[in-house]
Amino acid sequence: MVISCEQLNFQREYGYEYQGNNGRLVVTGLTDKAYMTLTNALQLFKGGAPQGPAGTGKTETTKDLGKNLATFVVIQNCSDQMDHNSLGTNFCGLAMEGVWGCFDEFNRITLDVLSVITTMIKDILDSIKKGSGHVQIGEVAPFIARPNTGLFITMNPGYAGRTELPDNLASLFRPVAMMVPDFFAIAKNILMSKGFQKNEELAKKIVTVYDLMQRQLSRQDFYDFSTRAVKSCVLACGNIKRKEPNQDEIKIVLKAIRDMNLPKLVFEDVSLFDNLFVDLFPEVEEPEIDNDAL
Repeated sequence: MVISCEQLNFQREYGYEYQGNNGRLVVTGLTDKAYMTLTNALQLFKGGAPQGPAGTGKTETTKDLGKNLATFVVIQNCSDQMDHNSLGTNFCGLAMEGVWGCFDEFNRITLDVLSVITTMIKDILDSIKKGSGHVQIGEVAPFIARPNTGLFITMNPGYAGRTELPDNLASLFRPVAMMVPDFFAIAKNILMSKGFQKNEELAKKIVTVYDLMQRQLSRQDFYDFSTRAVKSCVLACGNIKRKEPNQDEIKIVLKAIRDMNLPKLVFEDVSLFDNLFVDLFPEVEEPEIDNDAL
């Protein structure tokens, strides 16, 4: 029996690729819209192009959509050292096996290489659309692209050293604007999955702390209060909860936030950081930090 995956007008056979129990994304409103746009792009026999600032979940959203369809996703970090031969070999392997390729920072590739690979991508997408017709790329023997193949690119527009995609290449990919996700929904759901009873209250406190740190602390290049930082803090809460299941949940969150942020603060920001906790965690005693072994 063939299982079919459907969303809006998109329809695709289930991939049956073993994924393992390795965690899933929290589906926010942004994730949902990205899924609908990317699946619609596949239905139109185009690639997907999530683009936006760092830490907005471009690559993770593409990977998680592949997990939903049980499809293997190959992540490739692009650089200006890549040439059309290495990229052509990549495209051939993906199309022959019918797996997805996600090319991170695609606009780092130089303009002359982008111009050459446009034809390769168009030939593969045309072969998928027709369902027949051999593709010839470089010295690789002619092949027919499998229908489950998916090509995705992620970009940080406007960053230094990035190239604008040629119009004929950009037309082959459906753009998806990725914005800052819903921190509260992400923190709440992950805390819930880690067994926290007061997940909603604690998620609000975590998000508020990171928001206030971003607003009030000094500007340093190495400070990071983005999605990645919030998620790392919430996962740290889960690790402490696993080690100390009987510890008060508010104290666990307090310890996790301090452990994840205090070591990287410059001296003048430490007092401001301490004052945040007095305001947000009144009458909560800070747990002792036992670093004797270290």
